[in-house]
Amino acid sequence: MNQDDQNKTPKAKKETGLDESHLKALEEKVSEYELRWKRALADYQNLEKRTEERFSDLTQFAVKRFIEKLLPVIDDLEKAREHIKDEGLNLAWKKLMGVLKENGIEHIPAQGKTFDIHTMEAIHMVEGKADNQVVAEHRAGYLMHGSVLRPAQVTVSKKKS
Repeated sequence: MNQDDQNKTPKAKKETGLDESHLKALEEKVSEYELRWKRALADYQNLEKRTEERFSDLTQFAVKRFIEKLLPVIDDLEKAREHIKDEGLNLAWKKLMGVLKENGIEHIPAQGKTFDIHTMEAIHMVEGKADNQVVAEHRAGYLMHGSVLRPAQVTVSKKKS
């Protein structure tokens, strides 16, 4: 090889010791690995998101189950408040209701309201002045983050015919 042939050699070969086709193949490999890395990263981020959602759903389910088991105890405390006029019991009741409210659990107001099939369960019907008015609440109903946890059991009036 003479001096002119050496000067015509591709620049890539001078810098890396590789010819053009070999360099192009390596660049394609790098692009393929980069694409695989980006896909793996996206898959991992999606997995993290799904795992977080599942954990949140599981936590909310566990809280719901716990509150459902606690509701009969709350009912008993409410009955005790009706029969025992004790300031300590009332204070404990208010604290319990505050904790429930802080965690998205709210009492469904029923007494004196219009009957709502979504939040109330009619267990008695009586004749009255107004139609579909709740005249008595037998068991309190509760919402959890806006969804019915337990419907209120009520007596509903029916207008005299």
